[in-house]
Amino acid sequence: MKPRANIEYEGLYALSHAEAFNQWMYSVIASYTKKNILEIGSGLGNISKFFIEKGATITLSDIDEFYLDELKQKFEHFSNVNGLLSVDLQKKDFEKNYTDLMQKFDTVFLLNVLEHLEDDIYAIQNCNSLLKKSGILIILVPAYSFLFSEMDKQLNHFRRYTAKQLVKKIADEGFEVQKSFYFNAMGVPAWLYGKLRRFKKLPAGEMKLYNKLVPVGKVLDKLIFHCVGLSAIVVAIKK
Repeated sequence: MKPRANIEYEGLYALSHAEAFNQWMYSVIASYTKKNILEIGSGLGNISKFFIEKGATITLSDIDEFYLDELKQKFEHFSNVNGLLSVDLQKKDFEKNYTDLMQKFDTVFLLNVLEHLEDDIYAIQNCNSLLKKSGILIILVPAYSFLFSEMDKQLNHFRRYTAKQLVKKIADEGFEVQKSFYFNAMGVPAWLYGKLRRFKKLPAGEMKLYNKLVPVGKVLDKLIFHCVGLSAIVVAIKK
């Protein structure tokens, strides 16, 4: 199956070669996950592969048939991959359409997914339905509305968030927030540069350079105690 010619695919493809950056993102969220995991919006598996390599029990999902086919070719043969599913958090009558998935997972995580969904509250409600009691929800989203750019538009982003905004949305839907913080402070000036230059897609050349600077980014995040970043992350427990 051939990919649709779109900005999202080009961005994911560029990121697929940013091994150090993907490893960094994985390391930031992995310690909060437990037991039977569901990833919403696995895409090309840029983060999925680290969970699989570490032996995590995980189910991958996407709503795009091309990405599901890619995930199948890459990961179906791994014994710790429980399934490859089409899960649409915006689907009407979600619980009726996914009865076999209700309260099935110990962890659900969404990385750069929620901003693509018009009704983000409904999506969070449906994540609640997928989780067992005391299950873990992890959401990573792009941060700060002032950074909203032409690239966001091309990527079909409805919004960017502050950590405080995301915390409130999650807490209002029956979760107890355990932790909220920012990730990738080094990315803020880089994204702002792209906004000023009116980039329409993630430049592959710049991404390669950025990937080499990941060690600097890790140190910077620690120095500023994760109080600023290109992404906001919230970890919460289902009540």
